[in-house]
Amino acid sequence: MHIVYIIESLKDHGWYIGYTTNLTQRIEAHNQLRNTSTAYRAPWKLVYCEAYVLKQDALGREKFLKSGNGRALVKKQLRYYLNQHSSP
Repeated sequence: MHIVYIIESLKDHGWYIGYTTNLTQRIEAHNQLRNTSTAYRAPWKLVYCEAYVLKQDALGREKFLKSGNGRALVKKQLRYYLNQHSSP
């Protein structure tokens, strides 16, 4: 499986959107400060993920979610979560 995920920083409530084939291992890497681009904002928690059969589909979705329209879609889709937690 190819997974697109969104994690939220418990430090500043900002989001990171990424791609992986092993979600558990990837989130552990973020929280164990093995990713230099996210280490300063750790710890992280998973707030959203989607699974795809083909890598190309997942990478296309990741690119879209990183765009302005993609972030707006996720905010709409996670509106109940965001109403209960700090929004990014």
